[in-house]
Amino acid sequence: MKKVYIVADNIISPLGFSTEENITNLRSNCTGIQKVEDDNIWSETFYGAVINNDKLSKAWEIISENSDYSKLEKMMLLSLSKLLEENPQLDIIKSGIVISTTKGNINNLRGKSDEKAYLSSISRTIQKYFKLDHTPKVLSNACISGGLALAIGKRMIQSELFEDVVVIGGDLLSEFTLSGFFSFQAVSPAPCKPFCKNRTGISLGEAAACAWLSSNIENVTKEAISIAGDASANDANHISGPSRTGEGLYISITKALKEANLDSDQIDHITAHGTATPYNDEMEAIAFNRAGLQNVPLNSLKGYYGHTLGASALIESIVARHCLINNELFASLGYEELGVSKSINVIAKNQNKELNRVLKTASGFGGCNVALIIEKEVL
Repeated sequence: MKKVYIVADNIISPLGFSTEENITNLRSNCTGIQKVEDDNIWSETFYGAVINNDKLSKAWEIISENSDYSKLEKMMLLSLSKLLEENPQLDIIKSGIVISTTKGNINNLRGKSDEKAYLSSISRTIQKYFKLDHTPKVLSNACISGGLALAIGKRMIQSELFEDVVVIGGDLLSEFTLSGFFSFQAVSPAPCKPFCKNRTGISLGEAAACAWLSSNIENVTKEAISIAGDASANDANHISGPSRTGEGLYISITKALKEANLDSDQIDHITAHGTATPYNDEMEAIAFNRAGLQNVPLNSLKGYYGHTLGASALIESIVARHCLINNELFASLGYEELGVSKSINVIAKNQNKELNRVLKTASGFGGCNVALIIEKEVL
């Protein structure tokens, strides 16, 4: 089976408009979660990670004079444009494209009927902007979308549909998503604290990101980082509640390990879903214990980005790539004391450590789960 490498990437988030900016701010343990007072998003003050509109507009003006695009479209187009600018050898016309989003331009539903509100509109926008002769595929599977898009991109290459695939992910911090999580009484009144005894719920965020996947080793200019294994399982436990036994996540992890031909003791780091809600964090801790991963250094990046929905697992996989390259681990921001019933090894402070393999997990509404093994290769 062909090896599939993560060749290059870009992140657009409140922590910066490049992956390098994001990594620098993660290294400094800076958070993008702030107190938000914006009636266009929510009528009351809340904590979330919002991209500054003025900064986005200035960055957009550098690449286009057309201001008719939505905020999400600008974020995604800007991310992909930066990736292409930095990697001129990538032929976007010949590449497969997978778009990961949970809600797309959901804000366009406010008080009117708008074609942009359909998920397929983002696909058409990207196709038109880059003058593609094929239609990008949209993948929307709750909060695992970004990770699953990477897995699908990998499989598209291994099935010889394409030599190169670009995965683009993005979602907005919107009234629609906030109202849903507020109705669950799940939104934290302060920046979230994944896996911590003192956590009080989720923080939401917005971001866009993209990653170039390729089977051509000649495209790899830094250390070779591959997706060595992937798996997805749905335990169909509940429309919004995760399995109490972690069944779907456990199955995903064990199948991803099997594809990568690895045992659990060969994993050096886990970048978890870690939403800071009681049921999610508990479920993950149970699944990690069942898989024999309870001693592996683990973090959640939600304390930095909030939960960026369709972008989250993609961003966290990109960060995993750079952790492997740089041999470093970032603190799970906000963590103070273990707040789950099963023992897990949550990273409280940044660390430098030789890393070879990272497990990325994600779980979402409807009982969906995904696991990716991201591996450093010696060429």
